[in-house]
Amino acid sequence: MEKPSSQLLITLSLQILTSSFFIPAASAADSFVYGGCSQIKYAAGSQFESNLNSLLISLVNSATYSAYNKFTIMGSAPQDVVYGLYQCRADLSMPDCATCVAQAVSHLGPLCPQACGAAIQLDGCFAKYDNVSFIGVEDKAVVMKKCGPSDGFDADQMARRDAMLASLNRAGGPFRVGGSADVQGVAQCVGDLSNGQCQDCLTEAMRQLKAECGGAVFGDMFLGKCYARYSTNGAHAYTQPNHDHSTAHSDSEKTFAIVLGLLAGVALLIIFLTFLRRISNRNGK
Repeated sequence: MEKPSSQLLITLSLQILTSSFFIPAASAADSFVYGGCSQIKYAAGSQFESNLNSLLISLVNSATYSAYNKFTIMGSAPQDVVYGLYQCRADLSMPDCATCVAQAVSHLGPLCPQACGAAIQLDGCFAKYDNVSFIGVEDKAVVMKKCGPSDGFDADQMARRDAMLASLNRAGGPFRVGGSADVQGVAQCVGDLSNGQCQDCLTEAMRQLKAECGGAVFGDMFLGKCYARYSTNGAHAYTQPNHDHSTAHSDSEKTFAIVLGLLAGVALLIIFLTFLRRISNRNGK
């Protein structure tokens, strides 16, 4: 009888988990914003791959009850350690958060095959892993910027936009929303930053947003550890989820239930295969 290795247990479990999430996005929160990969690759079947699989399963599992978490999976050698975190937009419900993170994790493999580091930002959540520690490290590098057209954005709206961004910059806290009926804004830091690091990052994001987008009707500025976005007259995608819409809410709850069910199935599969491996080890003695 062939012995199922621990590597097989984790890889098989991750494949079952992620393959189930290649489904159409349930809401705007799952819309793709950007993704990036490191150039360094890990070897197939390595301890790092096993640790990475464990990390990604932990991210999906944690998102069923928490909007942010970070993990470090240790290895027997320094090169096997993997660091990772996820974060949901703070106004998402837990079912929407869990769905978003599951979608993000399911895209990491196809987006960055065998990469030692990767990050993905969906409209409602962010996930990242790396073989080099980035937890608690400020990162103000521009990773994505997008500006809308300048047609129809008058001087009064620009003044309200600037006032709204200034208000967001003074607001404090890792998640900030504001604006009037026709000018809306949102900003958020990744949860591993200190208050000072968060403020520094958001100040830079808003500075660059105004400098790059000028009189555009909407603008997005994503830095490595924070972002700032604004929209005028409904010109851009950022809207808070409407949980009063019965169909959308029902779909979200169904997807949340699927996430929980799959995680339970993965846990049972790991336990079962581990049991078979122990029996195989005893018989092989």
